Amino acid sequence: MSEISAMAEAADPQPAGPPPERPKGAWRRAIESDILHSFRRSPVTIVAAIMTLLLVFGALFAPWIAPYDPFNPATLNLMDGFTRPGETSMMGHYFLLGSDNQGRDVLSTILYGSRISLFVAAMATLFALTIGIALGLSAGYIGGVYDSIVMRVADVQLSFPAILIALLIFGVARGIIPPSQQENMAVWVLIVAIGLSNWAQFARTVRGATMVERQKDYVSAARIMGVNPLRILVMHVLPNTLGPVLVIATIGLALAIIEEATLSFLGVGVPPTQPSLGTLIRIGQQFLFSGEWWILFFPAVTLVLLALSVNLLGDWLRDALNPRLR
Repeated sequence: MSEISAMAEAADPQPAGPPPERPKGAWRRAIESDILHSFRRSPVTIVAAIMTLLLVFGALFAPWIAPYDPFNPATLNLMDGFTRPGETSMMGHYFLLGSDNQGRDVLSTILYGSRISLFVAAMATLFALTIGIALGLSAGYIGGVYDSIVMRVADVQLSFPAILIALLIFGVARGIIPPSQQENMAVWVLIVAIGLSNWAQFARTVRGATMVERQKDYVSAARIMGVNPLRILVMHVLPNTLGPVLVIATIGLALAIIEEATLSFLGVGVPPTQPSLGTLIRIGQQFLFSGEWWILFFPAVTLVLLALSVNLLGDWLRDALNPRLR
């Protein structure tokens, strides 16, 4: 009987267990990540992201979205000047947000001006990020006198407002560049001035993270194996310091937008032939008390919305990447 029961058990299939769980794809892991979960639970962040995307989309595709080309002299007519928002000018042109003193459509100038503001702010932040990471990594890894020199320079720079440092750098650069090339180089000079005034915060953050990472076992193992120090910094230490740097870069982008607008408002930014949001605000300020309020109001609101949205995204990213707040 025992042999018959054994044969019966062998013939009957065993109940199948639960099927093995299939590995999740990259898209599924991204959807279920803590960062995206935090994003979905924050209505303010969602609104800020939508607003940022709309403004960036409008700036990138301004030549196709803008109703008019505001910087083409052939299409401008002074008879269209000072048209109120939502009205039709004497020449039969409709301006949704009104027109300025030169007959330029305010909506079109905002779209084109946002392109320059975003380009200058993004390139200046990238420039400051590159310098700050390079100096912070090397100072934190090498240490000694070199670390002290870099940090003391950063401390001195952080003791002054960034706008004053940018003004100083911009003035020195304008004195070096020949007058015939100043208008063509104005945007790049502005990028360098803003970038050099904001590298210190990146350097201090990266230097602190590097000093922590260089004490870990994987760095010691790489040193023992004879790996080149530059390769250790770039391939091993740098990826572990990018979390806080990304947060600072997002907030720094908003500050760079405001700094560019401030410099352009003071008349030392981009030339009038390539006006940014700050230049448009400076132009509109001249007509504020004469009743043409829309020339100043709409560029100023755009600047506030852009800087505020990017800043809110930076605040959310800082909280989302902080493990203590999860």
